[in-house]
Amino acid sequence: MAARNGRTVRDLRRGNRTAVLQRLYFDGPLSRFELGPATGLSSGSVSNVVAELIADGLVEEAGSVDSDGGRPRILLRVAPGSGHMIGVDVGETRVRTGLFDLTLTELARAERPLEQQRYEVEGIVGHVRDGIADVLAEAGVGAGRLLGVGIGVPGMVEDSGALGAVVHGQTIGWDAVPLEKLLRDASPLPEGVPYFIDNGARTLGQAEMWFGGGRGARNAVVVLFGSGVGAGLVTPEVEHGRAVEWGHLTVRVRGRRCRCGALGCLEAYAGAESLLDRWREEGGSVPEGADEETALTAMLAGAYPAEGREADPAALAVLEETAEYVGAGLSDLINLFQPERILIGGWAGLQLGARFLPAVRRHAASYALRHPAQKVTIDLGRLGPDAVTVGAAILPLADFFAHGGRRAEPAPGTPAPALRTPVAERVPH
Repeated sequence: MAARNGRTVRDLRRGNRTAVLQRLYFDGPLSRFELGPATGLSSGSVSNVVAELIADGLVEEAGSVDSDGGRPRILLRVAPGSGHMIGVDVGETRVRTGLFDLTLTELARAERPLEQQRYEVEGIVGHVRDGIADVLAEAGVGAGRLLGVGIGVPGMVEDSGALGAVVHGQTIGWDAVPLEKLLRDASPLPEGVPYFIDNGARTLGQAEMWFGGGRGARNAVVVLFGSGVGAGLVTPEVEHGRAVEWGHLTVRVRGRRCRCGALGCLEAYAGAESLLDRWREEGGSVPEGADEETALTAMLAGAYPAEGREADPAALAVLEETAEYVGAGLSDLINLFQPERILIGGWAGLQLGARFLPAVRRHAASYALRHPAQKVTIDLGRLGPDAVTVGAAILPLADFFAHGGRRAEPAPGTPAPALRTPVAERVPH
């Protein structure tokens, strides 16, 4: 039976379940009395929905509070163990896999290093497959209890029908890789467990907007610095977030060649890989055999040595120039999107930002238009280097909530919807 607005009774029930679950998740514990005003539902609807959710094992009692002259009110919360998600970060130096409960508490982790940034598709699929099996075994969680697997990848992701999510990663040599199909074919998981694959910068942005430095902002850009550079944009018009290939914005005509093949991209000056290459070219001593993270740590230590030691002039000059390029790149984001906040994340972004964030802010303000520049704040992300993994795990969680607390079995390539309430202002207890 359809309502006048075209929604069926089933749609209305699912919407009511979603509303109650979201409020308990982000504002709970709450009583039934408090859930009415918070969700806009009648007391009868709240009671019916809560009874369903308790029967499904999704909601549990969490103590009580005194009421004004009446019986104590029972508090309710989302049951942490009622669902599990896996988040995977296909990064530049490793594939990181995390298993989380419904409140995004990490229960297990597996990391598999990439040798010299080897992005062979079969190898990445194997790392993801093995990482999933490892975290489930470590935590003793059955695969059938998973709400889904979220995966953050470098590159652009599109739905390709029967093949599911297809990844276009020009900088890593991936051309229309049917990653979802490959994972399903190799998966240790039951057929009904959904995969959600998205750009890593977007999953980083999702995590920061839900739980980090983006909370409370309506317009924000979250930028990711690793070997390469990316960004995720969140505005009222793009509430799900959108990955933007900010790293391939041209900052210098006929400049350095980027990994994508073009000349003068921001990534060719600000990505960790190119930054270390520039240090070598200036005579810097990159530790032999070191991975990028170790080498960047050594470069920063040389540029900003402990008291009593001389700075490495080559490292300092490259980093100072990089700060200006990053600031100029951020000014383009400021002029184009006029965000309230810009957050810098990724393993390299957090390392670099801790050292030259004031210089980046100064350069961004000098290159941007005055009016939008006066309204934006530029800070580091708050969730650390694991934010992409957390954001990836949010993808199946958002889908679970959108379906009223029931695991959907979407067709291959179906994207996970974002929550439509102002979740950026809320943090789960």
